Amino acid sequence: MLNFEDVEDRDGVRLSWNVWPSSRIEATRTVVPISALYTPLKVREDLPPVLYEPVTCKPPCRAVLNPYCQIDIRGKLWICPFCLQRNAFPPHYKDISNTNLPAELLPKYTTIEYTLSRPAQVPPIFLFVVDTCFEEPEELKALRDAIIVSLSLLPPYALVGLITYGTMAQVHELGYAECNKSYVFRGGKEYSPKQIQDMLGLSSQNRAAPRPGQPMQTFGAARFLLPVSQCEFQLTGILESLNQDPWPVAAGKRPLRCTGVAVSVAVGLLETTFPNTGARMMVFSGGSATEGPGMVVSNELKEPIRSHHDIDRDSAKHYKRAVKFYDGLAKRASNNGHIIDLFAGCLDQVGLLEMKSLPNSTNGVIVLSDSFATSIFKQSFLRIFNKDDQGHLEMGFNATFDVQTTKELKVSGLIGHAISAGKKSACVGETEIGIGQTSAWKINSITPRTATGVYFEVVTPAGQPLQPGSRGLIQFVTHYQHSSGQLRLRVTTIARNFAEAGSPSIAASFDQEAAAVLMARIAVFKAEIDDSPRRAEVAGPHAHPAVPEFMFHLRRSQFLQVFNNSPDETAFYRHILNEEDVNSSLIMIQPTLMSYTFDTPPQPVLLDSVSIKPDVILLLDTFFHILIFHGETIAQWRKAGYQEQEGYENFKDLLEAPVVDAQELLADRFPIPRYIVCDQGGSQARFLLSKLNPSTTHMSTSMYGTATGASAGQAIFTDDVSLQVFMEHLKRLFFSLSLYWEDCSVHIVYAMIENGSSEN
Repeated sequence: MLNFEDVEDRDGVRLSWNVWPSSRIEATRTVVPISALYTPLKVREDLPPVLYEPVTCKPPCRAVLNPYCQIDIRGKLWICPFCLQRNAFPPHYKDISNTNLPAELLPKYTTIEYTLSRPAQVPPIFLFVVDTCFEEPEELKALRDAIIVSLSLLPPYALVGLITYGTMAQVHELGYAECNKSYVFRGGKEYSPKQIQDMLGLSSQNRAAPRPGQPMQTFGAARFLLPVSQCEFQLTGILESLNQDPWPVAAGKRPLRCTGVAVSVAVGLLETTFPNTGARMMVFSGGSATEGPGMVVSNELKEPIRSHHDIDRDSAKHYKRAVKFYDGLAKRASNNGHIIDLFAGCLDQVGLLEMKSLPNSTNGVIVLSDSFATSIFKQSFLRIFNKDDQGHLEMGFNATFDVQTTKELKVSGLIGHAISAGKKSACVGETEIGIGQTSAWKINSITPRTATGVYFEVVTPAGQPLQPGSRGLIQFVTHYQHSSGQLRLRVTTIARNFAEAGSPSIAASFDQEAAAVLMARIAVFKAEIDDSPRRAEVAGPHAHPAVPEFMFHLRRSQFLQVFNNSPDETAFYRHILNEEDVNSSLIMIQPTLMSYTFDTPPQPVLLDSVSIKPDVILLLDTFFHILIFHGETIAQWRKAGYQEQEGYENFKDLLEAPVVDAQELLADRFPIPRYIVCDQGGSQARFLLSKLNPSTTHMSTSMYGTATGASAGQAIFTDDVSLQVFMEHLKRLFFSLSLYWEDCSVHIVYAMIENGSSEN
């Protein structure tokens, strides 16, 4: 029996099914598709990159040599398991034998990373796009300081540039040392790529010839993008001298902010100077775009920014035009391998919903904070520049992702932050899930956190005999530019057995945690496309009991329920879900709750209202929030100062225990969660109550609002159904439907759940 987490640690893969149905019909009956959540750069200490080129199969297959290949030692041949072609080993493999095999043929190296001989032509590029429209100068100062600190974290050979914007957008010429020089673009005008090239002097007639003995300088890019080691002093001086946008703001008006023009100029600058090269645009926005292309609201304060309700009613007048504009920029950036990060520092919305395609298509970062002066922004921003043991940034650039399968499987699609690379290989299936009709994608940015959901279909027709011991193979190939300047190729090859219909091994191989996350991605993808947030996939209650519970919490989560969240927040939450691995995603769907008491050591408890007790401290982790909740009695003792008195050391230790655990959770989380400490009955307690299963409500309480029974917990005022009601409804639904039952098989229904009853 496979240990799913051991496989994840070794290969970075979690599969929904680890034994596969042998025919298309049997695979259809499982409803949850064969799918994988794959983390390409999963950290493995025993996986140093090998310093030679990979051996690949003949075109058009191009699969990489792996431990599942059959080899002929005497003939120096190997047989590709994907296309069954015979290939000769290259000459430098002439000494291989059964006791002297290269690393890629050893069973423990189902995942291997190659360092390619050709280095990247250009070092990593970082282009800062900085908002200057702030009401308070402290906001701009905090942002300036954070960017200045980040310069010291970049490798000295990295290229950096600066664009600032307010009413106008300014491209700063860092190569001009005599004084601060910039090119100004009107905020209310939409510029074509050709106009941006001409205004910046980057068109073909302005290109300088290369110097003898030096590589060709890319179209005058050195005026705007210079190595950190050359321009850090000048760039720091420009940042320190940045002031608030001087354009006056009349009473009753918002400041004019041309975010769209600034991003457009940044995209135009990079696609002209460094096409198909690893680059990051880091966009900082302190408010919504109020002029020019991409504006999301006018500068009249009497016009509120759009809500979910406005979008549903099609009354958000700027929405569609802004989405179309940013989608066009996202496509241009992603096609060139460029990444766009968004950092919002504002209590109000900044238009993240309209701009979401920028990070979603390029696998960029989104950080949502109330202010650039908050620790959430500062720590999250600096955490992007974390380094590995060798001192290199933990990020890859210009990444592409390719999937190869054996003939029994076809690729249905990918759900994650990527765009299609348009590769119509033989392993592309008819069914489309997510970004389909291709077996390769551009994901541009890649980090150890990046996890992609890949979906497959079985295409073997029913009735075709299954060969004993037959298995299917999947190969993931990730090509990226390492931050050191090397080009690398990481290859993961996995094999799983096929089983006949009704085999108990299929049900036993079901990874309900991975399946819940992969189905959650499908549900969120559909909610984005056809706005059907109530649809959820749930499993038969007898088979895998955790799946219905996951789906109950997913149904109530911020990923599908937009109530009480702004459109920007919804876009942010969905973005994070689509990039995290199984464990992090499960915490988002079904948060963890720890209990701290005098009598017992810290232990996990039910995410249920019965867990709230007066003499208990609770620690809630929703991934986005870390919350410490003091029961009523604990809060009274704390306010009375008992923890400071002699003889109450155990109470002091009890108060400190969840704080220590919370700090450990905060240490490696990205983005930094909001940290909340609250008391029972306090306003901040709503963050906990909204996540709990309402097994005790105002309908089950006494007249004084307390639940009946000594340990019944706190009553929650809600009309939402509890998990118990949800499960009872599912049981009735299963028995009322004519389902195809087999021994030990898993049966999944596609149910529409609305307040505990099905929608027809």
